[in-house]
Amino acid sequence: MGRGMVDTRTPEQRRHIMQSVRSKNTGPEMIVRRIAHRLGYRFRVHRRDLPGTPDLVFPSRKKAIYVHGCFWHGHRCSKGKLPKSRPEFWIPKISRNKERDLGAVAAMEAMGWDTLTLWQCETKDRDAVAKALVDFLGPPGAGAPV
Repeated sequence: MGRGMVDTRTPEQRRHIMQSVRSKNTGPEMIVRRIAHRLGYRFRVHRRDLPGTPDLVFPSRKKAIYVHGCFWHGHRCSKGKLPKSRPEFWIPKISRNKERDLGAVAAMEAMGWDTLTLWQCETKDRDAVAKALVDFLGPPGAGAPV
């Protein structure tokens, strides 16, 4: 722990909490998937052959969506604040995540794909998510432009 910071959890409790954090099928990701499906979009999930393993992939449209947790990906919102303890660990960790995210988006664009990043904090407003999906993807059922 950092100077003056006392963790209220035992090391075993903290380890259990950190191990329970998922990288796939997270709550925010499931919200976006449900909204997209309800709107009539069909997609693939977690395409490991694409940079950054996008959470939702729309192959016929060459579009992909990343759903990022605010904390883990360094979003500038209240959920994205770094802990006061162990900054020597967290600052480089989150910085590496952000660099990796930028690299994945750049690689996707170089391959001719469009990407959209939705943040955990944005999934609270379901109507805004639905609007962002339609704005990004175009009309449901349209597929690839002819």
